[in-house]
Amino acid sequence: MNKTVTIIGAGLAGCEAAWILSQQGISVRLHEMKPQKFSPAHHSENFAELVCSNSLKAQRLGSAAGMLKEEMRLMGSLVVDCALQTSVAAGGALAVDREEFSALVTRRIKQQENIEIISGEVTSIPKDGYTIIATGPLTSDAFAAEIENLCGGSLSFFDAAAPIVTYESLEKEKIFFAARYGRGEDDYINCPFNKQEYERFHQELINAQTVPLKEFDKRDFKVYEGCMPVEVMAKRGADTMRYGPLKPVGLRDPATGKRPWAVVQLRRENKEGTLYNLVGFQTNLKFGEQKRVFSLIPGLAHADFVRYGVMHRNTFINSPKLLDSTFCMRERENIYFAGQITGVEGYVESAMSGLLAGTHLARKLKGLPDLALPLTSMSGALSHYISGCATQDFQPMGCNMGILPPWPQRVKDKQERYLLIAQRGLRDLKAAIGEE
Repeated sequence: MNKTVTIIGAGLAGCEAAWILSQQGISVRLHEMKPQKFSPAHHSENFAELVCSNSLKAQRLGSAAGMLKEEMRLMGSLVVDCALQTSVAAGGALAVDREEFSALVTRRIKQQENIEIISGEVTSIPKDGYTIIATGPLTSDAFAAEIENLCGGSLSFFDAAAPIVTYESLEKEKIFFAARYGRGEDDYINCPFNKQEYERFHQELINAQTVPLKEFDKRDFKVYEGCMPVEVMAKRGADTMRYGPLKPVGLRDPATGKRPWAVVQLRRENKEGTLYNLVGFQTNLKFGEQKRVFSLIPGLAHADFVRYGVMHRNTFINSPKLLDSTFCMRERENIYFAGQITGVEGYVESAMSGLLAGTHLARKLKGLPDLALPLTSMSGALSHYISGCATQDFQPMGCNMGILPPWPQRVKDKQERYLLIAQRGLRDLKAAIGEE
């Protein structure tokens, strides 16, 4: 069998897989349909384009995302390395300048002698050789039909992106910089509501007009809980947002000396601090309605929206039925899947799946046994989740401490307990990959 690996899709997962294979001396053909063709949510010609948020979640080791990024760093992740080099201030989170990040990933991939880049849409799955399918949740219609043929059907959910505004257009006297509980360096902009302002905003939001869904989308409409449109959340109750992305806990408005009734947080989009996104404001509202309703947020009355929120259809396969824990198809050992199409949810998780698919395939090509990832590691637990017992109700999963074995002794402080769990997982992973 030809040992040159075909990778379809140069997103986070595809680039990570190509990088890992290349570092192992294995030749790669990396197919990317951009710039000849773009999905509805992509605009840049660069690889690894970040479509929604620019945040790769928390950095601290005692968090699920921080633990996963450290595991990936240990295994040679390109994405984590590039993210650290292009980071912007975001409190305790690892956020990046999205353009610099994608440009750096693209440059690093193009510099690899073992990687041949082939531009243009792929419409059929190669019959020979090893293939990693990493086309993402926005796979083109033609190739999605190929995947559906291969897998015997696919599932779908809807994802949404938040708006971005310019800093210079904000009313500075109505906002304040602070990180929740004082964590970080006051990197977030906070827009504080009083009770009356919030109630008016809530009413306008739940009555605002949304973009009509196409008929084929209506059939499969199912909002993923982890990336819910803010208008859907608002309709669940007047206080739902106040216990979610608009929670005021850990913040005090310097103008009043009191905790606000609700708070919208804005997170920096670029290093210069000229652009900010509305945290938790993924939306399917019409653009005009976004301008009207979101301008009711204190400080945003005259906001210049450089990007409005959008909502798009995402697809993923029934991985527990189709894939093993190495991301290889159970019945087609030459085909691997990677990225959000496998049912891992989030940027870091998507990149992780590409890293692991590339790592496992490299070992197979070199005649080495499968790498047994410990279930105490985040990468091992997520691999187990997507390859567990088949179910009709399989849903995407992001990294979280709940999928790890609990700490055997009682530790009352949650942060201390999570740190112990993360340290245990890293020790076990180091032993598995031969780092100890």
